[in-house]
Amino acid sequence: MEIIVQKFGGSSLATVDKIKEVARQIKERWSEEVGIVVIVSAMGDTTDELLSLAHSVSDEPDPRELDMLLNTGEQVSIALLSMALQELGKEAVSFTGAQLNLTTTNSHQKARIIDIDTSRLHQELQRGNIPVVAGYQGVAENDEYTTLGRGGSDTSAVALAAKLEARCEIYTDVDGIYTCDPGILPRARKLDRISYEEMLEMASLGAEVIHPRAVELAQKYEVPLYVGRSCSGYQGTVINGGVDYLEASIVTGLAVSDEDIEITLRNVPGNSKTLAAVFSNLARAEINVDMISQLKDRQGRMHLSFTIAEGDLSQAKEIISQSRQQWDIEEWWYRQDVSKISVVGPGMRSQPGVAARVFALLAEKEIDILLVTTSEIKISWLVPAAQKEKAAALVGEDFGLVADQN
Repeated sequence: MEIIVQKFGGSSLATVDKIKEVARQIKERWSEEVGIVVIVSAMGDTTDELLSLAHSVSDEPDPRELDMLLNTGEQVSIALLSMALQELGKEAVSFTGAQLNLTTTNSHQKARIIDIDTSRLHQELQRGNIPVVAGYQGVAENDEYTTLGRGGSDTSAVALAAKLEARCEIYTDVDGIYTCDPGILPRARKLDRISYEEMLEMASLGAEVIHPRAVELAQKYEVPLYVGRSCSGYQGTVINGGVDYLEASIVTGLAVSDEDIEITLRNVPGNSKTLAAVFSNLARAEINVDMISQLKDRQGRMHLSFTIAEGDLSQAKEIISQSRQQWDIEEWWYRQDVSKISVVGPGMRSQPGVAARVFALLAEKEIDILLVTTSEIKISWLVPAAQKEKAAALVGEDFGLVADQN
């Protein structure tokens, strides 16, 4: 029997009518030759509402109790969707992460999957039933409930597909993967196909259709992925490992992120000991540093700029303030009104000049470039947030990432 894991996001399950429509889609896809395992998120904005409820009770909710609360969101979805399938004459059985022994690390709000016991799922599939599984949640080895953090349902779905040696289809409220977020680049083109490598870069850089952890897992275990709109006839996007580098586009996609903070340390000792101290302290606090720029003057001092995620700012400020004298920092500041514009494409491996082309485009329109970072198939520029849409439009048009106007 072929097995397909289908994941439905919260927007696809936001109302009872949507849940019934999803149930009809699942029933139509099921057959005696094709078994379906369904992973679901909490309905609509339920997770945000539960978080808000928790913060109305406590300024700093206990992480363990927060996970106990958040686990309830998906439990509502699996029960209602199972009922909707049963109403259509298709036997369905709901499971929480704990019931499947979806074992995770003991880290509340950001647990990582260790293993999944699929024996009960195989039993239900052999009976012709449809298992409906709660995404985003698991249980640690000490029997504590956990959640997987942002993108957890995507990650659950791909991990389950890897264990079942199945394909994974992720259904959401967009038609597939676009060359850029249509909200920023309105004429962005939908991609029929993209490689794991390209998708992982785009997801890591701000494309929010699928979480990078899920793509990373899919690439590691060679799980074929499909992303499309639920309950529609539109063809979505296939994500797999195949790239014909001879035919690869120079630039496949453009990602824009508003979740970066630029931090600058001015006039600090220009030696490797200072760099090691700064970045080691941030690493110990699990603060990920992305773009880095170091400018050394003739006196052996340097200006050091780097970016971190917006959510890590409070902790970074505390670390720098406490270590300022030790690191001999003359002054420091941070800037929040920035955006990261990134181009991704395997063709950049063999075709030089992409960076120069973008520099020329932005310079022509007097768009400031604050920081730059590169990898084999990616180049990112940090620009003032007020100029991000202008920059995205320029780059998108120049590299053919937009659809032709009719």
